[in-house]
Amino acid sequence: MLFDSPAYFVFLIPVVLVYWRLSHRTQNVFLLLASYFFYAWWDWRFLVLMIGSTTMDFLIAQRIESSQANPNRKKWLIFSLVLNFSILGVFKYFNFFVDSFSGALATLGIHHIPLPLIRIILPPGISFYTFQEVAYIVDVYKGRLHAAKSFVDYGLFVSLFPHLIAGPIQRPAHLLPQVQTNRSLDTDRFFDGIMLIFSGLLRKCVVADNCALLANAAFGGQLGAPNFWVVLIGVYAFAWQVYGDFSGYSDIARGSAQLLGFHFMVNFRQPFLARRLQDFWRRWHISLSTWLRDYLYIPLGGSAHGESKTSRNLLTTMTLAGLWHGANWTFVVFGAMHGVVLGVERFLFPLKSRPGDAVHPPPSDGFYSVWAQRILTFNLFCLTLIFFRATSLSAALRFLVGLSNFTWRSEYASAFFMLCIFSMPLFFVDLMLESGNQEYLFANRTYAVRTAVAVAALVVLTFFSGNGLNAFVYFQF
Repeated sequence: MLFDSPAYFVFLIPVVLVYWRLSHRTQNVFLLLASYFFYAWWDWRFLVLMIGSTTMDFLIAQRIESSQANPNRKKWLIFSLVLNFSILGVFKYFNFFVDSFSGALATLGIHHIPLPLIRIILPPGISFYTFQEVAYIVDVYKGRLHAAKSFVDYGLFVSLFPHLIAGPIQRPAHLLPQVQTNRSLDTDRFFDGIMLIFSGLLRKCVVADNCALLANAAFGGQLGAPNFWVVLIGVYAFAWQVYGDFSGYSDIARGSAQLLGFHFMVNFRQPFLARRLQDFWRRWHISLSTWLRDYLYIPLGGSAHGESKTSRNLLTTMTLAGLWHGANWTFVVFGAMHGVVLGVERFLFPLKSRPGDAVHPPPSDGFYSVWAQRILTFNLFCLTLIFFRATSLSAALRFLVGLSNFTWRSEYASAFFMLCIFSMPLFFVDLMLESGNQEYLFANRTYAVRTAVAVAALVVLTFFSGNGLNAFVYFQF
């Protein structure tokens, strides 16, 4: 039931219509059942796993909060963390470690040791709901949040269908109180939710899906052997594909939540306008980057113990972030590259703690300096995307080697033209959002303007949607 499929809206519209006719407690029960149905649409066996995980963490949180003076509460915390990450590790990384071990033995000339033949299927969204459960348990342990008294409330916090499969990762202190309190229909926010859904569909179906055609052609060999121009087409197209894809998913998730009276955090703030990689990670997949900061980087020591340990903590955090993205050594290299660059940037360009620096460039920098830094940061990010997109380390290295070959072919011109046609509208939208600092472009406009924009969006979606076979990139994580 993909967010850009008719099936999703056949599911969403009746859910919204029924939902607003119910009382608060009945709303929560109804939404929980609807979310479980949404998740079970893929495979009901995965639903059993999620309900089991949810039940364990609900009970563990009760034990932790009821034993404030009991030293065993830390044991319950450790038990929960081990349980959650073990489940995630088995389902997400079992195949990866078996294949890596088998490859290492083959390198040493050992071919006769029997290895498990089982292939474990990755449950949808397991990384996202596991991170939410871990954040909940840690926050209850730290006293930042009271444990939920109702399983329905906690279960809905974990499984609310707009964020269930690919985020944004919701913080317990932000979403759980919304689940626990009464919600009223706000027609203006409801209309904004519809506009966010249209924004997400345009980003996904028009920008991402069309850029995916170019990225797949470049990485799949249809444009020929990798050379400088093929690499540029591939990485630029994939950069706009993954940005349009995931920011589009996030907009649809946020819009769907607003139709139900919930508010989700903004997950992207014009990341391709960042001036440094440090700034980029304050704008890109914000729910994940802030989770990693608060629940991994800071517990490791953060930046409190000197530059060498700070660089170590950055490298560890980003390498694990890369591994979180997928069970492949290419993702490990992708994360490690970001960790190294972040450490170098901290040494060369220490950030000032001035409000707004994470979003807007310091006023002392001139126009050309700002744009030179933005272009450099964008290209550096695109270089790391070679490892994110490539299916293997050897394929990524072939792409990198291709940068030394400048052979030009006439079909490259049309590929670059198509890339500009589908990426530049989103680029200009980001420029306008950056200057206005709004959650989406048509916030606070009149109903007439927003209705006209919605009609125009339907026309654009009808005539310019790309290949509908491209699933959301982050569904695999």
